[in-house]
Amino acid sequence: MFLLACDSERQRLVARGKVGKVMRAAALVDLVLGGNLVDDGGRARVTNAPVPADPVLTGVLEEMRAAGPRRWRHWVERRPGATVRRVRDELDRARLIKVEPHRILGIFPADRITIRHPLMRRQLLQAAHDTLRASRLVSRVDLRDASIVVLASTADLRTIVTKEQRIRHKDRLAQLAVRVGPVVPALKKALQQTQYSAGG
Repeated sequence: MFLLACDSERQRLVARGKVGKVMRAAALVDLVLGGNLVDDGGRARVTNAPVPADPVLTGVLEEMRAAGPRRWRHWVERRPGATVRRVRDELDRARLIKVEPHRILGIFPADRITIRHPLMRRQLLQAAHDTLRASRLVSRVDLRDASIVVLASTADLRTIVTKEQRIRHKDRLAQLAVRVGPVVPALKKALQQTQYSAGG
């Protein structure tokens, strides 16, 4: 999700006000698909499944285990900036991206992000877009790929799903969202709350 949320020309993440919550949501979906989380009456509950190898997912899971069952939206909204930084640092360590600190207008600190393997990004994007093809049964698509387009569409991340794709595939995206599960409506509510707060 981080790689796809990068604008490779501008060398930065898009929609920085939203992308942290999208990353949190993506981590939660990963944990659900890995069997580490289940929905328990609208709350995320940690299971006894083996802990994932990914350090970012392990960190999120440890937070959740310590706090006990909470609503999905709570976990989508929790420390989104820290999650982005953790994912960024892991990708940098794995040499999938190159991060160079710089200052905007010589004042504001920011990161210049270079994707080291553009082909990998294109393949991820293609796999996600393939879930929108009408020839593929909704029940047969890979849920990790589906979650990328559904979460990106929910947050209007246009580096992943364009406005035209959102409109054209509206019904299919809704069907895929049902399969992806309770994280999607939680992300939607979290983003709406952010929008209301900014507007008010």
